[in-house]
Amino acid sequence: MDTSLRVKRRHKVWPEALKREIVAACAMPGVSVSMAARQYDVNTNQAFTWRKLYAETSDVTAPQPQLLPVVVTPEQPAALPPPAPPPPAATADVIEIELPSGYRVRIGSSVEPAALPVVLDALERR
Repeated sequence: MDTSLRVKRRHKVWPEALKREIVAACAMPGVSVSMAARQYDVNTNQAFTWRKLYAETSDVTAPQPQLLPVVVTPEQPAALPPPAPPPPAATADVIEIELPSGYRVRIGSSVEPAALPVVLDALERR
């Protein structure tokens, strides 16, 4: 086998300042290690290794949660639409009957029960 065709593979050397920059980018809120690694064209596993290495020996740490002042105000009542007018009393006590012949009969509560069959019979004969 021809040894001149073999290419010796060398590992890329990253400056320490750039490694620390990448670790700092990984620690930013809302940024995953994978996202930061892609941004710097670094293998994600390498970024995790640097993060472990520099987290122990550096001041590069994830931002700590902070307390924020909160002001609680009473809830303001929503503007209510004007109330709907009440239905007329006459329609509340009305029964509507639609006959097969097409007639429609509305009967109020003041109608005598005996009058209903008379009206229905008269309409059926038409």
